[in-house]
Amino acid sequence: MSIITPHTQAVIGEPEVVEDTAAWQQLKAAAIALRTHQVKDGSIPETGAHDEARALVGTIIDSIRTLAPSFPHDAAYLEAAVVDFQRWADEDFGVPDFLDSLVAFQPQQNRVDGIRHLVIFPMYTQNGSSDRLVEALIVETIWPEFIAELEAGDYGNKLFVSLRLIDFTPGYDTNSAVLFPETVAMREIPPFTWGAIFQDREAARYRRVVRAASQITKLELPEAAARMLDDQQLTEKTFVMWDIIHDRTHMRGDLPFDPFMIKQRMPYFLYSLEELRCDLTAFRESVKIQKSLAERTDALSDAEQEMLEHAGLVQYAVIFDRIFRFAITGSRLRNYDGLGGQLLFAWLHQRGVLHWTDTQLAFDWERVPEAVVALGDAIDDLYWRSIDRPKTAHWLAAYELVRSTLEPHPASVWARGLSDEVLAGPPKGFTDAVLDDEFPLSMFFEALDKKMKPVIESTVGIRGTDN
Repeated sequence: MSIITPHTQAVIGEPEVVEDTAAWQQLKAAAIALRTHQVKDGSIPETGAHDEARALVGTIIDSIRTLAPSFPHDAAYLEAAVVDFQRWADEDFGVPDFLDSLVAFQPQQNRVDGIRHLVIFPMYTQNGSSDRLVEALIVETIWPEFIAELEAGDYGNKLFVSLRLIDFTPGYDTNSAVLFPETVAMREIPPFTWGAIFQDREAARYRRVVRAASQITKLELPEAAARMLDDQQLTEKTFVMWDIIHDRTHMRGDLPFDPFMIKQRMPYFLYSLEELRCDLTAFRESVKIQKSLAERTDALSDAEQEMLEHAGLVQYAVIFDRIFRFAITGSRLRNYDGLGGQLLFAWLHQRGVLHWTDTQLAFDWERVPEAVVALGDAIDDLYWRSIDRPKTAHWLAAYELVRSTLEPHPASVWARGLSDEVLAGPPKGFTDAVLDDEFPLSMFFEALDKKMKPVIESTVGIRGTDN
């Protein structure tokens, strides 16, 4: 099967298939070679490298033109990419400007299950590289019918794109699982009309980590949750449902601040609560969808049956991904996702629905939904009340919410009480006083981290076919 066009039976020696694959490999190799000459901002300041760089750009342009007929839905974008690459070379490889091709790339307009895109930009990769190097990818849309119905109904999100990684350059041989337009090198910031998540990578990481963690903790997984560990596509669809609800939540609710907190310097636990709020909203809405469909007396359509199944799976995914992967992934340097995982675990433990007894983890599954929703309600109440609070008062209230469940570091000045000088001063003083690891790992997570570290590290660059 061609790497370029899915759902087409490949015939050995078929010219267009061989040509497509060869053109992609040429493009990928040229991009990788070009990256070796780029510096952090994406430019190539070494003039001695310009002749080779121009030859590589020529190969990229020729490859794009060869591949373009396989991506008719991206014709305007690929034509603009050729122009952007040529202009970059003509202007002696200064800081690249790919605004025109970025504006032309509109994957959210083609959310068709299985449709593929060729993506090539100078860009950084979140949780990957902070350098704006040329990245090239072949990606495939994941858009099953039940997700299309969800999006067309109560969970509209015109900006959300769900993707599967087919092949990629080294910037994605990392922990990066997103494709965001703001990462592209460009002269000005346009209105962003899409954001993409690689659900295949998220699902593959989840399956590997949860399998290992459940064995280490001797957790008896519910039958439905266990099926996810053996079924990549089932898990991918679960993550699509989770993420489409999560993503839209950033823009909805009683929000005391910019929903994405763009260009705001805040104590990192504020980001923890925002990400957790969106995950817990996905959990709450999945409970609601599951209950509504289970109570129906008429026959469910095939899409509704899938929706019912995945509504239950989302709940398991939120809990297990948060407590098993998020809590112990990454450094302890202002790790806001890690803190969110710690908070969820401790909240459930202190409410008696999660048990760590005789070195075995167990859940009281009938009571879990109520406890999880209660944490979401607590964060929602914090936000609603903080609409009427000054910024720093909101920060203090948010800290108390986290502190009421998690134990701060013994050296925390926030826990002891900020001085009058800090309290009367600018917000910077509040943020500077937060320790890099304000809420250290509990003894449970310290032990789990030691046993899980090789597994977590093994998920770097993971593909959906790797489990």
